[in-house]
Amino acid sequence: MITAAALAALATACALGAWRFTSARWTYRAPKTAIILWQALGLAWGLATTGAMLAYAVQPYERGLLHGLIAFAQGQAPVTPWDLPHLVALVAGLTALAVLVAVTLAAGVQALRARRRHRELLALISRDDPFVPGVRVLDHPGAAAYCVPGLRSQVVISAGALKLLSDDELTAVLAHEAAHVRERHDLVLLPFGALRRLLPWSTVVCEAQSQVELLVEMAADDRARRYCSPRRLATALLRFGTAGAMPAPHGMLGSVSSANVMARVNRLVKPDPELQPHFRYGYLGLSAALLSAAAFLWVMPL
Repeated sequence: MITAAALAALATACALGAWRFTSARWTYRAPKTAIILWQALGLAWGLATTGAMLAYAVQPYERGLLHGLIAFAQGQAPVTPWDLPHLVALVAGLTALAVLVAVTLAAGVQALRARRRHRELLALISRDDPFVPGVRVLDHPGAAAYCVPGLRSQVVISAGALKLLSDDELTAVLAHEAAHVRERHDLVLLPFGALRRLLPWSTVVCEAQSQVELLVEMAADDRARRYCSPRRLATALLRFGTAGAMPAPHGMLGSVSSANVMARVNRLVKPDPELQPHFRYGYLGLSAALLSAAAFLWVMPL
């Protein structure tokens, strides 16, 4: 009962923390740190929510959550007989855990299929260009730039974008897309997209996904700034926005979204001071503490 109560308290704390986190103002100053904290909140909430139900369900074994589940899977008899509340909690906990895993895996499979189909399409309709080596060029008049993440990642840009951007702006956009590929931002976004499909009515879940999408773009902007001027990247984003940039295909990561472009431009042109190291380490420590607490409560033999 202690484990179930502690996990329920942790789940509640994660939910309240996520709700408060949606209005945080420091995240733009340290997007990578904020992404890690969002990931920790999401994973700890999932483990704590399902764990609270399962910990109560296997209480008759008197061995704790994980050891109780192992005993149940092995068909061992509980110390005290099963009753209806424990059976209901067992079914609910296993169902919730299975749904979370299944939805995440399904989202991953859908993304992999979409990328495979898009690579096959690109092989037919795109071309190499010596002006942009290593990048696939689409002969389309619209402005588009995106990446196809994965083991066989590709960066794609349209002929319209090549005409629209100056050399420096093109370098900035390609550096941004390369950052998405290198840091595997598609894997960061995957569980948040899956959770939104599962809980589309949740304002916190929807806001969390939007926040992480913006933070991922800002993290890519930060890496691109190592290779280009921030103002060049900002002007490239504005050119894309005014030209009516084409959205990235499903499963891909693009440079521009009309919902966040101005926030990114303002951040590039008038950057706020970086988050002080002790705050950054504090948030990273909080992330580690949330995950450690959830894992410990799962294996605690009480």
